[in-house]
Amino acid sequence: QVQLVESGGGLVQAGGSLRLTCAASGRTFSNSALGWFRQAPGKEREFVAAISGTGGSTFYTDSVKGRFTISRDNAKNTGYLQMNSLKPEDTAVYYCAAHLMDVVSGEGDEYDYWGQGTQVTVSS
Repeated sequence: QVQLVESGGGLVQAGGSLRLTCAASGRTFSNSALGWFRQAPGKEREFVAAISGTGGSTFYTDSVKGRFTISRDNAKNTGYLQMNSLKPEDTAVYYCAAHLMDVVSGEGDEYDYWGQGTQVTVSS
């Protein structure tokens, strides 16, 4: 079993940066892909980025390419999402999720464990 806890969200002005952290417990973390998703009010959950268990493969949604960077430190059982050049449309609750089959997927239904989310608000 994997438990995930996100942190690092907050209020930032457009153009600013935030780094989200996903702290994981459980022996399977390093063998699991890690994904970040977000959900804005009134909208469906949206894929943001994913990284393989080794960190050797990453995948981003087009709207964040060149601005966001996903990474992980398996020694610390921690994943990260560095968000730069933030825009008001990035405002959402951000969730990390673990994919036990280590598939770098953009499909949220494929992920097995989820954190509780952290709010990111970008003001214009």
